[in-house]
This record gives sequence, C-alpha cells and structure tokens, in this order.
Amino acid sequence: MNVQPDFDFIKAMKEAGGDTLKKCYQCATCSVACPLSTDTNPFPRKQMILAQWGMKDKLTNDSSIFLCHQCGDCTEMCPRGARPGEVLGAIRAYAYRSLAWPKALADLCSSAKNLPMLIGIPAVVIFVLWLVSGGMHIPSGEQFAKVGYTHFFGHWDFRWLAKNVLFIDIIMLTALGIALTSVYKGISRLWKGMEASIGQNEVAYRPSVPQFVKLFLWPSIVEILQHTRFKECTVNNDRVKGHQPLVFAFIGLFIVTCYSLFTQDVLGIFIPSMHGPISMWNPIKLLANVSAVAMIAGIGILWMNRTKMEAAGKATKTFYDWFLIWVIMGVGVTGLAAQLLRLVGIPSLGYVVYYLHLISVAMLFLYLPYTKFAHIVYRTFALAFERYRESSFIKNPLNQ
Repeated sequence: MNVQPDFDFIKAMKEAGGDTLKKCYQCATCSVACPLSTDTNPFPRKQMILAQWGMKDKLTNDSSIFLCHQCGDCTEMCPRGARPGEVLGAIRAYAYRSLAWPKALADLCSSAKNLPMLIGIPAVVIFVLWLVSGGMHIPSGEQFAKVGYTHFFGHWDFRWLAKNVLFIDIIMLTALGIALTSVYKGISRLWKGMEASIGQNEVAYRPSVPQFVKLFLWPSIVEILQHTRFKECTVNNDRVKGHQPLVFAFIGLFIVTCYSLFTQDVLGIFIPSMHGPISMWNPIKLLANVSAVAMIAGIGILWMNRTKMEAAGKATKTFYDWFLIWVIMGVGVTGLAAQLLRLVGIPSLGYVVYYLHLISVAMLFLYLPYTKFAHIVYRTFALAFERYRESSFIKNPLNQ
C-alpha cells in the first residue's frame, strides 16, 4: 500500500480533540470494549491506524466513524490512554468540514478564534434588518402585553403577510436554506464515498425512494429516537439522560415552528388575528414551553457530563464540542427568558433578550452542517447505509 499522509488532516484532528492519537499501538482493546462494534464491522481499531497514517479520504468516506456514539467505553479500557472515542469525534469534525458547502463557512466554524465572527454575522444581519424595518423602538407596557414580540420588526396593515413574519422569514429561511443545501451536498458526497469504500459504485438494482425510506431510513430514525445504541454504552450512560430529552425537545419545537409558519403565513392571509402572539393556553404554546424546558435540562446534563469527563482527563476541551452546547443553551435560555419578560411586562429588556434569541436560533440553523449538530443527519444516513450494505440490494442472497 502506498501511504500518502495528509499532515494538515492530522493537525486538524489534534486540534479537534484527537491529540492522543499517537499513543495507540494497535492492541485492539477498543474494538473489543466497544458495545457497538461487530465481528463483520469492527471499529475503532482500523480507524485509529488510518488516522495515524493521515489517510483522510478513507476515513471521511467510512460510515463507521458516524456509527460511533462516543460513549467512552473504549477510552476507559485503553491501556495507553489513546482515547479512541475522542479521536473518532475529531475525525467526524473534519468530515463535516470537508463534506460541507460553502467551504469558507465550514472553515469559519472550525476554530474558536472565529467565535466573534460566528456570532457577529447573524447579529449584524438581524440588527441591520431591525434598523431598516422601522421597528426599532421599545413599545409601551400596554402594547407589549397585547402584541408581545409580533411587532419587533414593525407593523403594517397588509393582510397577506405580517411585517414581522416577513423579516423573520427572510432571516431564518435564508439560514435554513444555506444549511439544507449544504446538508444535501454533504450527504450526496458521503453516500457516494461510502459506496465506493465497499466497492459498490455500480449495482444492478437500486431501491426506489419509498423503498429506501421504508427499509433503511425510517428504521434508522426509529432506532435513533429510541436511543438503542446509546443504551448499550456502559461507562458514560448518563449521556442518554441528556441526549434523549434534547432530541424530543427539538421534535417538539419543530412541530411548534411548522404550526407557527402555517398560522402566520397561510391562515394569517384569511384571519389577520392569527398574526398575533399564540395564547399561553394553546396546546402548541404548552408544547413549546415543555420543549424549551426539556432542551435546557437536556443540554444542561450534557454540559455537566462533558465538564466531568474533562476534569477526569477522559476528554479534551475543544471548541468543536462546546460550541454546540453553548448555542443550544443560548436558544433555550433566551427563548424562555423573553417569554417571562413579556409576562412580567418589561419590554425594554424583553426586546434585547428577544434580539439575542433570534441570533442564537439563526446560528443554530446556519451552522448546522459545520458543527457537531451535523451528526443528527450524517449518523442517520450512516445507520441507513449500514442496513443497505447488508441488504439484498448489495449482497446477492443466492451467493450466500
């Protein structure tokens, strides 16, 4: 084998938490200790040696790096302190960066020194739109109690679309559009790479979209929601207590967002009163509040868990791991705080907090494909690929 190491890749891994990589001497204890490793697809031993050799192309196209749940069992058992789980996490960070589009935005999300700019981009955009919208004023306490934040970007008597809704759509749909385009491009590249890694660029018969969803994608989503593999971990099983409520919190907030889009952008055309704030007793509002509390609780547990691991020397403090924790906590805290300030009638502070909430939500959407949040998509498709490569679409049952 002609090995051409990529030293920039090795450097990037070390910066993202893979600094213990060179301690590995291939004893295979990690593969034995890992509850998710199988006889037909053992990891992370192979990935550790490929990482030492700097073979980034083989690693970024390897579905196994996304199957790892970074539970810490391998790190606990490693006799050399190589922390394989952290190394695979660093490899995933590099994969998100290399698969993402546009590259400049992916590079921006890779370093703590860019944090002021990562916050500044949405902060400046939202501030400028707030300024040009004509809505930059603090309402009276009476008006604030009545309209809440639905006049944050101002108000007009155009029944087809509320002014506030228009400006929020511009911000959030633009951020989400960039993120979804990047995710689509990244998943397409990853899938082709995974097929190439098992020598299956060309197959005689491919599943249709409904078949793919039914046989491979949906079972993978169900497995993720049930946290089946998370629960197999032994050393760091507290992560399930934080990760699972966080997942359901995002599902709840997705439902709330879809409801808000429908009522504001569609029903609002015919019933202008739908442009106002949602009643506190509306079941959707209750779902929003429960989801926000679950988000804060879940990310708080993961925050404490990460801190504990770093203090025990089982993890390295990296921007890659902490950036997502900070953003999610920011979304949850500012969202709940803005609502509480509205209920107690403090519009001046409420508008400031709501502005910070918009920034944190825009950051969550915009930077999804380039941060640890990307695992929600890449791991899902890696699990689907795991099922696909074992199916009759790849393996001819007559030859088995």
